[in-house]
Amino acid sequence: MHRATKIVATIGPASSTPEILLQMIQAGADVVRLNFSHGTADDHRQRAEFVREAARIAGREVGIMADLQGPKIRVGKFENGKTTLVPGHPFILDAACELGNDDRVGLDYKDLPRDLKAGDVLLLNDGLIVLTVERVIGEEIHTIVKVGGELSNNKGINRQGGGLTAPALTAKDMEDIKTAMSIGVEFIAVSFPKNATDMEMARQLSNIAGMPYGIKPKMIAKIERAEAIPVLQGILDASDGIMVARGDLAVEVGNAAVPALQKRMIRMARDSNKFVITATQMMESMIHAPVPTRAEVSDVANAVLDGTDAVMLSAESAAGKYPVQTIETMAAICVEAEKSEHVELDKDFLDRTFTRIDQSIAMGALFTAYHLGAKAIVALTESGSTALWMSRHWTHVPIFALTPRINSQRAMALYRNVTPLPVESNNDRDAALQRALEVVVSKGHASRGDMVVLTVGEPMGQAGGTNTLKIVRVGEAF
Repeated sequence: MHRATKIVATIGPASSTPEILLQMIQAGADVVRLNFSHGTADDHRQRAEFVREAARIAGREVGIMADLQGPKIRVGKFENGKTTLVPGHPFILDAACELGNDDRVGLDYKDLPRDLKAGDVLLLNDGLIVLTVERVIGEEIHTIVKVGGELSNNKGINRQGGGLTAPALTAKDMEDIKTAMSIGVEFIAVSFPKNATDMEMARQLSNIAGMPYGIKPKMIAKIERAEAIPVLQGILDASDGIMVARGDLAVEVGNAAVPALQKRMIRMARDSNKFVITATQMMESMIHAPVPTRAEVSDVANAVLDGTDAVMLSAESAAGKYPVQTIETMAAICVEAEKSEHVELDKDFLDRTFTRIDQSIAMGALFTAYHLGAKAIVALTESGSTALWMSRHWTHVPIFALTPRINSQRAMALYRNVTPLPVESNNDRDAALQRALEVVVSKGHASRGDMVVLTVGEPMGQAGGTNTLKIVRVGEAF
């Protein structure tokens, strides 16, 4: 059954073999995420090769996302691997400490003492441990444990309310961008951007690194810092898409604020013609259990109803016991949620002006297909922009984007309600439209007598050149 919402699956120890990857793609994974916080360059390169081969066997293109680690601020290592913090007791975060003990631990971000003052609240290990800063003396941050618990090596640190100055791109990230471009990924996800400048810098570095390979990746801003929220529109303008990264964001702004922020971010992304991924703990219980909780089912369904392009799996598919079943379950939830989605197409078009011909054609195709009850929209596209614009509005009419460019196919794997398909280059418009129709029919997406709306650009082969809309019935002559 046609599923509009896409699934991003992280791969890791549980899902790095060619056999499991093939099953994951057959189960519904549309984009595979390589988490650059873990593994070596060779690990990522081999996994990417396995993904490409699995996608070839499955008969469809799958996008690959390189997710940069970013300036995740962490405690150092302990002599015994961990310690237990007791509420009311003192504990020191010491930038000069090499190996931690029951009294103190080191820091991977040595400038943290400069960012803090008395009264600040620090949240460790995704907010499970809470420390209040009493004073800062040189390299030492003296704190009192407010909420205790076990603290082990390399757990993350956030400041409540945000405001840490660590740059979005570290030296490691810059090297990882080069690795990602040599692999040929379609998406670069930037962790902890504070503003549009962070995204512009990441794009510039990615484009330079991708130049020898002829690659310009789509840039995804992971919204996980409190200070990113007031400048969200600027970050959107500088990015191709965003990720609602609910983990670190919740630690900084508070759990209660996240659901409304999620809805706002998805709405803003769609209004800005950008794609959006909803991530973090969507099917968390399926790391260990073969079925999700009812709350997780509702969480995924609500993200779909909010209009997200994709829902993402992290540890569930990277390290969980049931990576394939989790994708199958998530896909089924998406399909059920989409059935109940309300179409507001006419309202969407009120008070909007379209200054570009290709954008006007895309909107006209949507409007026409919806009101004529067409079975499908078929867009012949080079860059995928026409398909992206169409996918910003929900009509229940599936969009098939046919392109001769393999990179465009893989990028469109993330766009909501868009099924990318290959078609050979053809400079004859009618022959190209006829071939596009044949491809869609051969795949079982339309049959004789069905009405289909087609869009194409003349002259053929130019990105951004869509200027023609045609309505046909399958089986009738052009």
